[in-house]
Amino acid sequence: MSLTMRLIGRAAKGALDLAKDAVDPDRMVQLSMSGLIEAARTRHETDPAPPWRPGQPLELLLAGYVGTRNTGADVRVEEMIRQFRHVFGDEHLALSVCTIDPALTRGYFRTARQLHIPQIFHKFLYDTVRTHHGVIACEGSMFKSKFANALSTMMVGALGLAAAEDKIAVGYGGEAGSMDESLRRLVEKHCDKALVIARNEESRAILDRLGVPTAPGTDTAWTFEPAPRERAERLLERAGWDGAQPIVAFCPIHPFWWPVKPEPLKAAVHSVTGGWADAHYKSVYFHKHGPDVDRALDRYLRSMAGALKDFLRARPGWFPILVGMEQLDRGAVERLDEELGGGLPRFVSDEVEMYEMVALLRRAALVVSSRYHALVCSMPGLVPSVGVTMDERIKNLMDDRGQPELALTVDDEHLDEHLLEAMLRATDEADAVKDGIGRSVVSNLERMGRMGQILERHVRGFHPDFPFPARPDDPFAYLPPLGPTTAPLVASYR
Repeated sequence: MSLTMRLIGRAAKGALDLAKDAVDPDRMVQLSMSGLIEAARTRHETDPAPPWRPGQPLELLLAGYVGTRNTGADVRVEEMIRQFRHVFGDEHLALSVCTIDPALTRGYFRTARQLHIPQIFHKFLYDTVRTHHGVIACEGSMFKSKFANALSTMMVGALGLAAAEDKIAVGYGGEAGSMDESLRRLVEKHCDKALVIARNEESRAILDRLGVPTAPGTDTAWTFEPAPRERAERLLERAGWDGAQPIVAFCPIHPFWWPVKPEPLKAAVHSVTGGWADAHYKSVYFHKHGPDVDRALDRYLRSMAGALKDFLRARPGWFPILVGMEQLDRGAVERLDEELGGGLPRFVSDEVEMYEMVALLRRAALVVSSRYHALVCSMPGLVPSVGVTMDERIKNLMDDRGQPELALTVDDEHLDEHLLEAMLRATDEADAVKDGIGRSVVSNLERMGRMGQILERHVRGFHPDFPFPARPDDPFAYLPPLGPTTAPLVASYR
């Protein structure tokens, strides 16, 4: 880099330091979204969009975090679509899915139209919600400041715009957690006429305090059926598996570089000098970064590697693989591989599509994951698993299984020792662990069916004449068709 460019970079960084406390970019994103919701309310009062009429399909917009090759987010939406098609009837429903990158969701979400949502999403939502009869917010971490206020602002925007136009506005299987004050006020102001079907009671309590209507629910990935077992085995054999070794799958993340925040000035400098390249997410968004973040990641990865090394010494003959459930996880996977000496099989979602990824997880004999959906997606295969969590989601999941001792934290000072103990326990007591998993899966399938019932009743409140297919008053009748993995579980544990 030339001296001139270095001087430009230093000057710009100094300006950023002075400006960062003067203007909060997250707050500006929220204010812009709030303003458009109010504009939509005024527009609706003077020029309402045509309502749904009997005989035409109900057009629903699914707004979520898809198009980034986040396996969990994509699986969630895939199963929502299958459930909605079952509950509403194909001929009566027209679904559109927002995707950040259509190339990364090509071949997913069959029967749904995919719409490219830009990183600066406000005007897109303002225009697009108007052309639909309702909105389903799909993101699991729906109202949280942990990952990105902008993502939660997008969820509020989609729901708030629909509610402002007296349309269906439902958050499906989402969570609420710790929120910055500005985000909390945004949710309170614009989601009071939405319905959030939350996947745990803790989220309902938070939203109840904000005046947001809620109902009990769960995640929607439970019914997902992956690629056939043989496809996973071919991938594993190409990676050196002998066809008989028990497989231990490690799913690391970078737990410490959240939240992602919009930083327009930093983005401008980055575009000129290339500064902060390691922290740049997309567009004007940057991950949290700095020496403390780097040190915390090093400790986490060293601990994960140490536990795996000790496990392989205690359980000789196991075949280890590294899994990146989101393309963002590639860096953590590669760093963990380095800690382990290099050369381990690596399966990352930028190269492995969701059907094969879940098939790989279900072929394992043990999953160790900091990704919530690696655990959820492996559970219908009765795969013992251990979670290493950065927030409450994995802890809640292990509590639901009756196995709280299998949830550890990413900042545990003795993570390597505690993780080894949990891994050995999960394999030594595999039958009991599998039984807890099986009961949890079927319980969550029942909750997911009840979500379908709740959604049907909610839509009837808007459109009493909608021709829902007749079905028995049984939550399992509101699930999409179950495949060869989940159907036997229901028969065994129901």
